[in-house]
Amino acid sequence: MSETTAHARPRLPVPPRAARFFVLLAVFICAACGLVYELALVAIGSYLLGDTITQASVVLSVMVFAMGVGSLLSKRYQARPALSFAVVEGLLSLVGGLSVLLLYGSFAWLSAAAYQPTLVLLAFVIGTLIGIEIPLLMTLIQRIRKQEASEAVADLFAADYVGGLIGGLAFPFLLLPLLGLPKGALMVGLLNAVIGVAVVLWLFRSDLTRLAYAGLGLGLMFIVAVLGLAYYFAEEFEVDARQAMYRDPISYAERSEYQEIVLTRSLDGRDVRMFLNGDLQFSTLDEYRYHEALIHPAMDGPREDVLVLGGGDGLALRELLRYDDVESVTLVDLDPAVIELASTDPVIRELNGDSFQDPRVEVVHTDAFQWLRDNPDDFDVIIADLPDGTDVGTSKLYTVEFYALLEQALEPEGRVVVQAGSPFFAPDAYWSVRHSLEEAGISVTPYNVDVPTFGNWGFYLGASTSEGEGAPDLTLADDAPELRFLDDALLRAALVFPVDRREGEVEASTMMHPKIIGYHQDRQAWRGY
Repeated sequence: MSETTAHARPRLPVPPRAARFFVLLAVFICAACGLVYELALVAIGSYLLGDTITQASVVLSVMVFAMGVGSLLSKRYQARPALSFAVVEGLLSLVGGLSVLLLYGSFAWLSAAAYQPTLVLLAFVIGTLIGIEIPLLMTLIQRIRKQEASEAVADLFAADYVGGLIGGLAFPFLLLPLLGLPKGALMVGLLNAVIGVAVVLWLFRSDLTRLAYAGLGLGLMFIVAVLGLAYYFAEEFEVDARQAMYRDPISYAERSEYQEIVLTRSLDGRDVRMFLNGDLQFSTLDEYRYHEALIHPAMDGPREDVLVLGGGDGLALRELLRYDDVESVTLVDLDPAVIELASTDPVIRELNGDSFQDPRVEVVHTDAFQWLRDNPDDFDVIIADLPDGTDVGTSKLYTVEFYALLEQALEPEGRVVVQAGSPFFAPDAYWSVRHSLEEAGISVTPYNVDVPTFGNWGFYLGASTSEGEGAPDLTLADDAPELRFLDDALLRAALVFPVDRREGEVEASTMMHPKIIGYHQDRQAWRGY
């Protein structure tokens, strides 16, 4: 049996009205699957690289361009629309379903440099296949029931847009919480293959030769088998890929609602490290250097009420609670999973001195920016121990607007300390923080110390300019506890910056102009390291 021409009406196993319903259902489901693939590519990029805007821009622009290419290519397949559509859906389900694992694997086993070309290639292939599928679906709709082209387009895009809505909502609220990113993409790939190919095998079997029918059936079984096996081994693959990204064996890993949390432990057990989305948070070998430098200069003054923004590992709390006259500490951290780990893991509990069990500590799980907007209280000391402002989500925590909220929450004689990244590896980003603080009404003293696992690291000690006082002195309190790293002599040295890392021509960062993102991306000093 030869295939019918493109203009002939197929012999359908159901009435045309029912057939049209099933084709539009296929459009709906395929559109939802396509949007999930798109969101998955953006999500895996933001997880691995942290730059959500860049990843979304690359994926969206490449896919839209590729859809245009696919639409042009679809002209070649209009003679056999049913067979072509089934083949396209099969390929789309394979590439889209496996895309997350392929990207994760390229990042883990090849290099970060190989990730971006792989992302562009996958986005282009998926976009091209989606671009081919849409005109083929319109042809199938017209063949089932004689319609004007405008009516067929209206039906097609109505189903397509509603499917996109459902796919867009299902991704964050259903697939990610229940299945996670790799398994979620694979499950969508399975659904895409079964629906896309099955509709053709059922509704348009009269259009197919016996060889084509058998080939599609075997192809569907192959795709289901490949995606099923990938689903079965997805967790093992993820564990192996994750381990490849870290020097030491992983002792704990969890993907929370907000980030990937990983603990590694050296073979001798001396070096335990925490990573959030691949970024080092601390090493047990030298974390005391960072936290002593962060906390103790701010404690030379009033300190009854303290606010900590970030610091979910409890290590900053440990240093604060060494002062007996600290009456209350409010810690604001977005991710409850980090607090839970720091409160239950034996190694971290020992490291932070069980600081979360101290009755003086109150923990709030929310966004630091929003919390400050609603905060009615003033604090003697504010500690901003927040992740670097490398993307849109974190850059707002290094803006004039954010620091203005800090200044409003500071007692007249209070002090604020901000971790500001590396003056060596990202000098423009570091000095931009100074301008942002000063524009917000906080006079600052910049200082830097060496933390071996981080490198050279910088901070700002600040005070409100509303009282007419200048930048605060970088000193330790007379009653400061015995410290392992910090003393007055080291603090005097911490005020000195080398000539090649002194302040250049940089600007403050704001919500509307997040300059700090660009300054972090232009880290010239990273080259060669």
